[in-house]
Amino acid sequence: MTGTIEARLAELGLTLPAAPNPVANYVPFAISGNLLFISGQISKAADGTVVTGALGRDVSVETGQQAARHCALNILAQAKSALGSLDRIGQVLKLTGFVNATADFADHPKVVNGASDLMVEVLGDKGRHTRAAVGVSSLPLNCAVEVDAIIAIAG
Repeated sequence: MTGTIEARLAELGLTLPAAPNPVANYVPFAISGNLLFISGQISKAADGTVVTGALGRDVSVETGQQAARHCALNILAQAKSALGSLDRIGQVLKLTGFVNATADFADHPKVVNGASDLMVEVLGDKGRHTRAAVGVSSLPLNCAVEVDAIIAIAG
């Protein structure tokens, strides 16, 4: 049986990728009480390609927003892996977006909106969250964007 949130993903024409495996010595998620902490998810698409490069030099804001959407889908994939069903998401509490950017790039919030907008599109009010959008000089695998999450578990 498909859950309500997975039905919403299908309605939006989105496919949830397999939950990515960690690329170093950490776990993809941890649960403490009713909180789910999801490790940083990079801008890796379901087909395995990674959006790479720095905003302000190699990557446009629009491509950066797509990269952030990939991060958000990977967060949802990790949430499903952790919880068994996306319908157990009570509230996305916080996203932290890291944008691989040149020193003079200033549109980090616009880029991370790709992840924020996807969460609200898929989860409605449960997807509304607090957020930080941070520019960094590099990211793992030269990815364009990385996003982590803190999610409240329903019930």
